[in-house]
Amino acid sequence: MFESLGDRLQNALHKIKGYGKITEDNISDMMREIRLALLEADVNYKVVKEFTNTVKEKALGEEVASSINPGDLFVKIVKDELTELLGGESEPLNMKGDPATLMLVGLQGSGKTTTAGKLANFLRKKHSKKPLLVACDVYRPAAIDQLKQLGKQLGIEVYDEGKKDPVEISKNAITYAKENKYDYVLIDTAGRLHVDDELMDELDRIRKEINPDEILLVIDSMMGQDAINVITGFHDKLPLTGVILTKLDGDTRGGVALSVRHLTHVPIKFVGVSEKLDGLDSFDPERMAGRILGMGDIISLVEKATESIDEAEAEKTAKRMQQGKYDLEDFLSTMKQIKKLGPLENLIKMIPGAKKMGLTDVKIDPKQMSHIEAIVLSMTPKERRNPDIIKASRKTRIAAGSGTSVQEVNKLLQQFEQMKKTMKQLSNGNLKMPF
Repeated sequence: MFESLGDRLQNALHKIKGYGKITEDNISDMMREIRLALLEADVNYKVVKEFTNTVKEKALGEEVASSINPGDLFVKIVKDELTELLGGESEPLNMKGDPATLMLVGLQGSGKTTTAGKLANFLRKKHSKKPLLVACDVYRPAAIDQLKQLGKQLGIEVYDEGKKDPVEISKNAITYAKENKYDYVLIDTAGRLHVDDELMDELDRIRKEINPDEILLVIDSMMGQDAINVITGFHDKLPLTGVILTKLDGDTRGGVALSVRHLTHVPIKFVGVSEKLDGLDSFDPERMAGRILGMGDIISLVEKATESIDEAEAEKTAKRMQQGKYDLEDFLSTMKQIKKLGPLENLIKMIPGAKKMGLTDVKIDPKQMSHIEAIVLSMTPKERRNPDIIKASRKTRIAAGSGTSVQEVNKLLQQFEQMKKTMKQLSNGNLKMPF
C-alpha cells in the first residue's frame, strides 16, 4: 500500500533534513520531487498542484525557532497537509439505528459482496455485536450463493428471499432483524458494469424504504482516477456517507485515496488490506499519512495485537520465558498467536523506522512458517517439552513425519536454543543492545 509513493516522498524529505535552513531554492527542488512522486502515484493533477502550493507557502512563511531543525519542520508540514488531503480526521460509522442499517453499493467487480462479509466480521469483532447480512443482489449469477458462502465461513446469518424485489427483501430484512434482536443489518445491493439510471433508481427506492444509517460505496482502488468519476456519479444520485476502497494491498499506486476526499467531499471509511475475511481496516488519515512517510503506525499495530492475541495465553507464555521454562509447546502456541495477526510483512511496515532498519524489504514465506509448525507438530509432547532428548533417530523420525529434512530439524532446534538464551539474557537484564 503506497510503497512506491512512500519511497519517493521519504527520499525527497531525507534530503531536506540535511539543509541548515529552508530557502526558496531548496524548497523548489523538494516540491519538484514531491510533485513527480504524487503524479506517478496517479494522484489527480489538480490535487497535486494545490497540495504542493500549500506546502511551499507554509514552509516559506513559517518562523523557524532556533531549537527546531528546518528539515524536521518541513516534514511536519508535509505530514500535516497529507493528513488534511486524506480527510483530516477519521469519520466513524453512524450506528444510531436500532438496528443500525448499512447499505453497500458499487459497480460489479468492485468486491462489494466480499466487502459486505468483511465489514460484518469487522463490526462483530470490534463491537461484539450481532450482524445480519442481506442478499439484495438478485441479478448477478451466484451473488446470493457467494454471500451465503461467506456467511457460512464467518458464522454470520444471511437473510435472503431468492430473486424477489430487492426493495421488499430489504424491508422484510429490517423487520426480521428487529424481531431477532440483530444489532447491524448490512445490505448487499446489486451492481452494474457502469453507473446507469436503472441501477440508481433501484438503489434510491431501497434507500427511501429503509432509510439507512450509512450508504457506503465500495470501489476498486485499482481503477485509478476513473474512481473519482464513479464516486461522483453515485453521489449525484445517492447521498453517500462514505467510501470503502478495496484492493489497496494489490498492485495499486494509491493515488485515488489521496484524491477522493478533496475532489468528492466523501470520506474514506474503510480500506481493504488483504483478501482474507479479516482484511478490512478502518481508515485513519493521520495514521495513513504517517505510514506513507515511513513514520510507522504503532497504534494500529497495538490495536491489531489486542484484537487477535489471547491475553491470558500471552501472559502465561511471558511468565514461562522469565522463569526460563519456555519450551517448544510454548513456541507452537506463540506461532499460532502470531499467525492470527496476518501477514508479518504488513506488521513490520507499521513499526516506526522500519524502512531505515531495512525491515520493509523482509520477505517472510508463509510456507516456511508452515514447515516449522509441521516439524514441531511431528514431535511427541515429551520431545516438545524437553528438546534436549531429540537425538539422531528422533530427528530422522520427525523429519519424515513433517515432510522436511534432518538439516531443517537441526536448524530449528539450534534457532530455538539461541532464542531461549536471548530471552534469558533479556529477563536478567544482561543483554547488550547493538547501539
